[in-house]
Amino acid sequence: MAYVVTENCIKCKYTDCVDVCPVDCFHEGPNFLVIDPDECIDCTLCAAECPAEAILAEDDVPGDQQSFIALNAEMSKVWPIISERREPPPDADDWNGTPGKRNRLER
Repeated sequence: MAYVVTENCIKCKYTDCVDVCPVDCFHEGPNFLVIDPDECIDCTLCAAECPAEAILAEDDVPGDQQSFIALNAEMSKVWPIISERREPPPDADDWNGTPGKRNRLER
């Protein structure tokens, strides 16, 4: 079981999670992060660090977020690894908790 970045990360893209990942399994897209399920060691450290509470264990991903399991796997093969924390977008706090952001995902 891997951890999964879900919808609330879209346009927030806080990178606090990246700092604590011992295996560098995060990948960065234009406005979203994903976790490589083949590299994730299920250490749970990232979930606690996410200010947007967007990281969940695969078994805990709600039904309406299930597509993010495949999205993480797909985009982790395309997007570059991110291994150091960066400043979030200036409007990240405004987007945190906003529902229905799926259509704002940039690939």
